[in-house]
Amino acid sequence: MKSIVMTSVIAAAALGLAACSGTDQQSPGFSDNSGGGSTANPNSEPTPRAKCGPGSRPENDIQGRVSRAEHESGRAAEGYTCNTELVGSYTVPNATGTVGGFKVQRYIDPQGGECAYYDTTLLFPTNILDANVGVNVLDMSDPANPALTARLITPAMNSPHESMVLSQEAGLLAAVLGNAAFAPGIVDVYDLKSDCKNPALQSSALVGFLGHESGMAPDGKTFYSASPASPTLTAVDISNPMLPVPIWTGNITAHGVSISADGNRAYASSGNGNGVLILDVSEVQARQFNPQVQEIASLSWDNQTIPQNAIPFSRDGKPYLLEIDEYSANEGGSVTAHGDVVGAGRIIDISDETAPFVVSDLRLEVHEPENRAAIANDPGAQLPVQGYAGHYCNVSKPVDPKIVACSMIISGLRIFDIEDPLNPKEIAYFNAPVNPRVTPVFEASNWAMSQPAIIPERKEIWYTDGYGGFYVVKVTNDVW
Repeated sequence: MKSIVMTSVIAAAALGLAACSGTDQQSPGFSDNSGGGSTANPNSEPTPRAKCGPGSRPENDIQGRVSRAEHESGRAAEGYTCNTELVGSYTVPNATGTVGGFKVQRYIDPQGGECAYYDTTLLFPTNILDANVGVNVLDMSDPANPALTARLITPAMNSPHESMVLSQEAGLLAAVLGNAAFAPGIVDVYDLKSDCKNPALQSSALVGFLGHESGMAPDGKTFYSASPASPTLTAVDISNPMLPVPIWTGNITAHGVSISADGNRAYASSGNGNGVLILDVSEVQARQFNPQVQEIASLSWDNQTIPQNAIPFSRDGKPYLLEIDEYSANEGGSVTAHGDVVGAGRIIDISDETAPFVVSDLRLEVHEPENRAAIANDPGAQLPVQGYAGHYCNVSKPVDPKIVACSMIISGLRIFDIEDPLNPKEIAYFNAPVNPRVTPVFEASNWAMSQPAIIPERKEIWYTDGYGGFYVVKVTNDVW
């Protein structure tokens, strides 16, 4: 059974990775007014590594590495910290599969309740034998002791892949049924406002197309269902969450989709084979009849792999995108388990949205081509669904953020200071203790894939590891 399950996982992952390349297509609802573009990275060197203060258990090798020797010596079992400390954690009891997925969301309801939401289906069917699948709801009133209050098991929440998103303004949680390649576009919508600890299902309906990733307008009125395997980007009106209605579909392949604060711009990663598409979705936001979506610009970069997500933020009034690529590729551009090309992360200047350009990179030493041979035999390095690469990032706030937190798979949670977007620096990291697997199909390692949630007022970061579960990590030593 194990071999069948894992063969299916690897096949699905390979299909999903290949599908992310996309195709350049158009439809009556989509027009391209841009000339496209690409840019060479201004600085592809590793981001300056953190200086670890008191209480740290730092890495002993190149930046981001957990070597085979440290696994064998037992050092990896202790975990690695740099200017961080573990506040609390939650692990699914008696789990035999993955216990952490792709997204962590935070919400405070009008009554003051504080909750976390995270998916557990990292790659279906890695947890097919578990009874505890779905999206976990945690009461975070005491961050040192997260308490499970509910599990969401409707179709999309059972396998949301990378699509679980939350509107703080509307108090809505939504996802589309998905997997590594695609799945039928059933969209689930939950209301969180009355009690964040017990979300109320509003609808579960086939209103998307093929699920994988998603986006949501900050006002919570529009959910975007996205698939990098098919040109079916779909906007769904959820202003009445009990009656979701698809209002636009365009021939756009897209991975992650982030929406501007006013809802008028969509930033689609891996859009139609590009790194990032900047789309004018103002007619969708305004609910015009037969809305048209126009491409404003596209951008690629030299060491691009699979663009995952691009988040808008501003610093001192200047607009940027925080973008992260996943996995690695060979010199020919094909995604591979342990390639020499690692996209990692970057900051993109969009002051002129018709001509975006990369201003800096977020990378580790393990991502550099000259180090790939040395780390090739480390646990997890050769797995097509793991490896030394990036996966998700988040900013501490959309206006004048101080930090970025990134899940970088077997390098764990990495934290960067972006106060100067042109010169980011690593300030902290947390790589969870590596423990033996209950079902040792894959060799034990870290599997940090989730987009973190950041809690600036307590200097906390919440993230999940596919093998370890949910973690509350605090940044220490005044580096934030």
